[in-house]
Amino acid sequence: MSSSENSVEYVKKEIPAKVGRIGMIMSAVGFVIVLVGYLVDPTRSAFNNIILLMFLTSVGLGSLFLVAIEYVGGAVWSTPFRRIPEFMSATLLILPIIVIPLLFNLQDVFHWMHPEGDDILKAKAPYLNTTFFIIRVVAFILIWLIFYAMLTGNSKLQDKSKDQYLTTKNIRISAIFFPFFAITLSLTSIDWMMSLEPHWFSTIYGVYYFSGTVLAGLAVATFIIVYLNEKGFFIKGINKDHYYSLGALLFAFINFWAYIAFSQFLLIYYANLPEETFWFIQRWEGSWLYVSLFLILVHFIVPYFGLLSQPSKMNSKRLMFMSVWILFAHIVDLYWLVMPTFSREGFVFNWIEVGYPLIAFGILILIFVWKSKKNNIVPIGDPKLKRGLDFRL
Repeated sequence: MSSSENSVEYVKKEIPAKVGRIGMIMSAVGFVIVLVGYLVDPTRSAFNNIILLMFLTSVGLGSLFLVAIEYVGGAVWSTPFRRIPEFMSATLLILPIIVIPLLFNLQDVFHWMHPEGDDILKAKAPYLNTTFFIIRVVAFILIWLIFYAMLTGNSKLQDKSKDQYLTTKNIRISAIFFPFFAITLSLTSIDWMMSLEPHWFSTIYGVYYFSGTVLAGLAVATFIIVYLNEKGFFIKGINKDHYYSLGALLFAFINFWAYIAFSQFLLIYYANLPEETFWFIQRWEGSWLYVSLFLILVHFIVPYFGLLSQPSKMNSKRLMFMSVWILFAHIVDLYWLVMPTFSREGFVFNWIEVGYPLIAFGILILIFVWKSKKNNIVPIGDPKLKRGLDFRL
């Protein structure tokens, strides 16, 4: 297949069947563990399910954010591989399935559903109530799916029509998407995670989750792009300058996450208000202290030094390794945010926790295989494609 308008030759190649088999095995094993976990300990499984939901939301929304930011920013260098985050934003389609089991366990997870005798929870009841909570969950997912359908639909249509107006259309849609993205992402993090401790609050919580969300979307996209290019499945023209740009973005958002995390801690530490400090005190006492220190190590120190030098940002093996590492760190981060509410006595981990990362990564692999079979992995109709391939720093 070729695009004469852009003077670019593109030949679609099938992804090896073994990739799909790996995704199927991981998903199947993860599903069995999750199913048994719900039968054995439904409350613990529900807390882990929240981590799974927030992880897949991070990947799906983070990927859609990358698509939108390219359109609005008029970026050229990322155009040749924009289709990858488009593919991975399809993770949003899975969210309704992930949410369903949680809706049957809300009473066991959220303390605010039992406001009896608690004046603070009664005051927050206009927002923290079951009906409004479910309405928000359904409305937010619906909003995300509408923007996903419009942005990716126009992009795929452009492959056939080569109509440049579709790019202009997506720029406008992306501009509208951003305020919806900011509000729904922040409220989602508050609803599913911050409200686990309804007496605690943080005005920076939504930004904290945003930083991890963009990192997750970037890490998934970077791994797939580099893997495909190194294995010869991508379009010719992707070079070390493209790798460097991906690595630099990862490095930037690693620092941004650390900045927001430290800012949240410092502001609460400095104010020293009991209604704010108890949340951090719980995570800095007992065995949770080791998880907190581990989080700093895996989410900042290792990726910071792993991507600090210029050559490391251009090294394919380093980029793929650090992408997987960052995704692992994001799961640890979500675990640190959620699980202390379940186990206040200390750190917990057993076979139930294993199933959710397995099913998460299995789903991501299957989504990519599914989308790559049905669509070009390169936006061959985009007028910026040739300039993107010719990009040099």
